[in-house]
Amino acid sequence: MTRVAVFGTGSWGTAFAVVLADAGCEVTLWGRRPELVEALNATRANPDYLPEVALPERVRATTDPSAAAEGAEFTVLAVPAQTLRGNLAAWTPVLSPKTVLVSLMKGIELGTAKRMSEVIAEVTGAPAERVAVLSGPNLAREIAHRQPAASVVACRDEAVARRLQTACHTPYFRPYTNTDVTGCELGGAVKNVIALAVGIADGMGLGDNAKASLITRGLAETTRLGVALGADPLTFSGLAGLGDLVATCASPLSRNHTFGTNLGRGMTVDQVVAVTRQTAEGVKSCESVLDLARRHAVDVPITETVVDIVHHGKPPLVGLKELMSRSAKPERH
Repeated sequence: MTRVAVFGTGSWGTAFAVVLADAGCEVTLWGRRPELVEALNATRANPDYLPEVALPERVRATTDPSAAAEGAEFTVLAVPAQTLRGNLAAWTPVLSPKTVLVSLMKGIELGTAKRMSEVIAEVTGAPAERVAVLSGPNLAREIAHRQPAASVVACRDEAVARRLQTACHTPYFRPYTNTDVTGCELGGAVKNVIALAVGIADGMGLGDNAKASLITRGLAETTRLGVALGADPLTFSGLAGLGDLVATCASPLSRNHTFGTNLGRGMTVDQVVAVTRQTAEGVKSCESVLDLARRHAVDVPITETVVDIVHHGKPPLVGLKELMSRSAKPERH
C-alpha cells in the first residue's frame, strides 16, 4: 500500500488526504497544533476547517514530522506559501531521500520571486524528478464532499507524474499528467491575484461583462508571464490555467474572491483580515507575482492594480478608471 505524508491540516491538506485515502493510500497528516491533531484522531473530522467531513480510516494525524514522513513514497506540502521555506528547512532532515515532494501551494515567494517547486529544490536539494505539483480547479470543500473535479499533476519526469496520478485517482477526482511544472505553478499562483480583482469588481457592483473581461485579460497576462519563463502556452488553456482561474473567480468558496469582494465593498485590508480565518494566498503573492513579472519585463496591469489596492491603499474606483484608460492595443499585444 502506498504511504503518503501530508504536511498541513488546513482545508486543502485535509481534503487531499481524503482523496489519497479514497484512492487506497495510507495517509499521515502532520499538524503543528496538538489540540487539532488530537481532535482529528478522536473525532475523525477536522473541527477547524471541515467539521462536517468524516475522515477515512486510512487517515491519521500526528505532530511529529518524523512519524509523518516515515516510509512515505510521496510527501505532500500543504502549508501557506510564505511559510514553506522555514517549515521545510525543519522537516528536511526527516524526509526520505527517495520521497517525491508534492506541492499543493499556489503562491510565489516574497523577496525571491521563486515558485514553490524552486523553493523545495533549493531547501531540500531534491532533483527535478522528485518534485511535483498539483494544480487545477480544486475548491477544497467540494472535493472533501467528493463532488466531481479534475486536476493536473505535473513533474518533469512523466513516469513520476503517472505514479502520483495513480495515487490520487478516485471516482470523483480525475488527475491528468503534465511535464510543464512552471506553467502549472504560475497558473495556480496568478489566478489568486486575478480572483482578487474579480472579487473587487463584484464588491463594487460591476456587471458580468467587467468580470469576464478581467478573467480573460488576467489569463492573457498570466500566459505572457509564463511564456517569458519558458512555460508551454497551451498549459494556460487547460485545467491548471483556465480551469483554476474560472473556479477561483466564480465561486463563493474562493478565499481570494471573497477577500476581494469585501475590499470592493469598502472594507480595508485589516478589516477583511479580522473577519477571515483562512489564508487568501493572493493577498501576499500579488506582490511577489508583480516582482517576478518586473524581473522579466512582462506587463501585468491587473496584477499591478491589485497590488496598488491591497498594499498601497488605492481606491478600487481609481484602479478601475486607470485600467480602462490604458492606451488601446491589439488583443494579442
